[in-house]
Amino acid sequence: MISPLLTIFIVSPIVFMPARALVSEIMKIKLSLLAASMVLAGVASTAAAKTFKWTSASDIPTLDIHSQNNALGNGVHAAIYESLVYYNSKTFKPEPALATAWKLVTPSQMRFTLRKGVKFSDGSALTADDVVFSIMRALAKTSNFSVYAQGIDKAVKVDESTVDIMLKGPNPVLINQLTELRVMSKAWAEKNKSVEPKDIRTKDESFAHRNAMGSGAYMVKEWQPDQKMVLVKNPNWWGWADGKVAPTNVTEIVYTPIKSEATRGAALLSGEVDFSLDPSPQDLPRLRAAPSLKVMDGAENRTVFFGMDQFRAELPGSNIKGKNPLKDVRVRKALYQAIDIAAINRVTMRGLSQPTGALVSPQVNGWTKKADARYPFNIDAAKKLLTEAGYPDGFEVDFACPNNRYINDEEICQGVTAMWAKIGVKAKLRTLPLVTYFPMIQRYEASIYMLGWGVPTFDALYSLQSLVRTVGAGGDGNYNVGRYSNPQMDALVERMKKETDLKNRNDLIEKALILSHEDVSHIPLHNQIIPWAMKKNIDVVHRADNRIDWRLVKVN
Repeated sequence: MISPLLTIFIVSPIVFMPARALVSEIMKIKLSLLAASMVLAGVASTAAAKTFKWTSASDIPTLDIHSQNNALGNGVHAAIYESLVYYNSKTFKPEPALATAWKLVTPSQMRFTLRKGVKFSDGSALTADDVVFSIMRALAKTSNFSVYAQGIDKAVKVDESTVDIMLKGPNPVLINQLTELRVMSKAWAEKNKSVEPKDIRTKDESFAHRNAMGSGAYMVKEWQPDQKMVLVKNPNWWGWADGKVAPTNVTEIVYTPIKSEATRGAALLSGEVDFSLDPSPQDLPRLRAAPSLKVMDGAENRTVFFGMDQFRAELPGSNIKGKNPLKDVRVRKALYQAIDIAAINRVTMRGLSQPTGALVSPQVNGWTKKADARYPFNIDAAKKLLTEAGYPDGFEVDFACPNNRYINDEEICQGVTAMWAKIGVKAKLRTLPLVTYFPMIQRYEASIYMLGWGVPTFDALYSLQSLVRTVGAGGDGNYNVGRYSNPQMDALVERMKKETDLKNRNDLIEKALILSHEDVSHIPLHNQIIPWAMKKNIDVVHRADNRIDWRLVKVN
């Protein structure tokens, strides 16, 4: 609205003008009013814009959607790129995204109808060719997403709005897997020489590693690794037209990785950030008491464990020469029983953990109480096992952990190092940031390592295929970086890949989890309980996969 004073100021000088001059002046006034209205509209638009500022301990490893299977990165990718289907944040059932419908044509052929009118952030239209290209890109040798494409033979274009995914056989979890297979523009990838995913194990970079162009709700404005990432609203996103799809009012997302727990907490308390994905357990009492903040708690479907090199004939850097102590199940069990998990839960995690004996959490299909039983903490039993294995005085071993990925990861590893010392095992602890830690363990350069495994498919096959299946193709053993191998385990995993009867399939999963326990393929620690801390004016939906649904965030 223009004020009365402004109206008088504009109109009064032209009252006594000649007709032609009057018309000319009126046209000028109309243009001035139009310009004024545009300025006012711009002011209103700026006033309505909402920025969401958030933090966690580490940065994403890459913008390439098929390069590194990392939960934090995948959650950020979901703001920029889209998949055929995606989980509803409240029901956790897959719902339409880039695909509006799907049906099983034959037991080995799933047909997807693509959403019409979808555009990438550069304005180009999504095509069936882009979907086919992206599915096949996920199957590439340099991709870390082949575990999500397990069972897929190929993708085939039927017509401009229809794609068939051809399977190697029945796949009971295909739709769940597809929630993590995001779609990239084929033309953009070809133009920028990013047809193959970046190999995360090397330092070589492709354009898609530091740049992105998707069809999602947001697009990348800026990324300075380990410093700041800025996403802005993608005006071409199809979902903005439907308020039910994305009731968010956020137009800009600013992410600042802050490694220091104390600094992260201070940033939230001072108002520098709106939201912390991983507040320190030590800071939680102070954050809960702050009148301007709130904390949401929820169990995550992520299990934290230690893996062990069971492949090499001799461990690098160990004082034991000519053999590998970790190949002996008695040694692995001794390390397991030397860990006081109750003390870690009480002291290190401040109660924010669920001690576990399984490689999956209770939210994951296939988990059973029977498979979750732990070996008891028992120093004497651990010493006896080491003596029986031929190491009465213990041994030296390399021990690697991340220092900015899981809740109190470095502190856990420091505590376990002291526990192992009580049975004579001298663990030479080294900690690294996420961006260098994961490529290192994927090159098989750690004797004992920490890993936390979330389950995006909410089905135990995802964990068992990745962690205990013998390393092979198609996602088999893609994070089995201790290279555990048991033909009986492999047979169980292969059967559960195609078993469609739920009871039979869950029986197979339980057998595999119990076999993992008996072999001590890994040393399970706990399932994480995730608190999210934020300003009271922030509305989010807490998710078991510890991922923000960007479509639902509101800044009030």
